[in-house]
Amino acid sequence: MSINCRLALEIEAKTLDRITVTSGVAAVLSDVRKGRYFVAESAGQMVGQLMITYEWSDWRNGNIWWLQSVYVAAEYRRAGVFKRLMEHLSDTQASDPEAIGLRLYVDEGNQTAQATYLRLGFELGHYRVMERL
Repeated sequence: MSINCRLALEIEAKTLDRITVTSGVAAVLSDVRKGRYFVAESAGQMVGQLMITYEWSDWRNGNIWWLQSVYVAAEYRRAGVFKRLMEHLSDTQASDPEAIGLRLYVDEGNQTAQATYLRLGFELGHYRVMERL
């Protein structure tokens, strides 16, 4: 099962269509304008990932990077995998003059993830995410 499918099942109890997910990942990998994946490996196996997408801010004249599809395999959690992914992401973002910030959304009930993000310097924003999917 792909990491994105495991993520959806674990966090939202959703079973995703593998063909759709595979096509979605391939679209990002083939077009950097859509986003970018960062992965962590151990012994040749992918053990963690995160993806960024972009939101242009006319107020700030730059791109806000949205952190998405964050996942670390259960057996690698609390071992610094996500922290290292975030350090690499921060270095990458610092080298992009159009990158002006980082945002994410997190499930209201996922207290563990929220605590992790707070430890890594994120703050609660004043926006509420609304959607129509």
